[in-house]
Amino acid sequence: MQMVCSSPGEGSGAGPDFEDMVDRYYRPLYRFALSLTRSEADACDLTQQTFYTWAVKGGQLQDMSKAGGWLFTTLHRAFLQRRRREARFPHFELAQMDSELPRTSPQFERGLDGVAALAALNKIEEVFRAPLALFYLEDCPYHEIALILGIPLGTVKSRIARGIAHLRRLLSQAHAEPRRVAA
Repeated sequence: MQMVCSSPGEGSGAGPDFEDMVDRYYRPLYRFALSLTRSEADACDLTQQTFYTWAVKGGQLQDMSKAGGWLFTTLHRAFLQRRRREARFPHFELAQMDSELPRTSPQFERGLDGVAALAALNKIEEVFRAPLALFYLEDCPYHEIALILGIPLGTVKSRIARGIAHLRRLLSQAHAEPRRVAA
């Protein structure tokens, strides 16, 4: 049985080039990814992402005998990161979640767009706008927002909830006002 995590001679010289790394590690990395994801498409994506990361950061590895371990660790971390993201933002078919969607009037839906939402966000006080922008626009988790803004985690959650309430009020008011037609 051949060991895939390292091979003799990798630690000396300039190190293997990218094609050599792909030739040597693609199959074992793909099998590992497939065992984690149980999906061929997801396994391909993870393997490709791992080699992309190698192309970008692999040159920083000082001991090339550890390249295999580095690749497997990188793939596993990418898998865990994907799982955390999927847990945080689960995908559901719209038909399955129809009962949980808020009820709105068709006129409100037609009038709402990204420009209006960003304009409403800019009208909210900075204390609420910053956490909302970091959470929804920059995709930061609560704990990162707390670190960035230097406030407690509970305050972040509270400000996001209050900011959403302010946004809803502003958007409802903007929709309720009659639209003026430019002459």
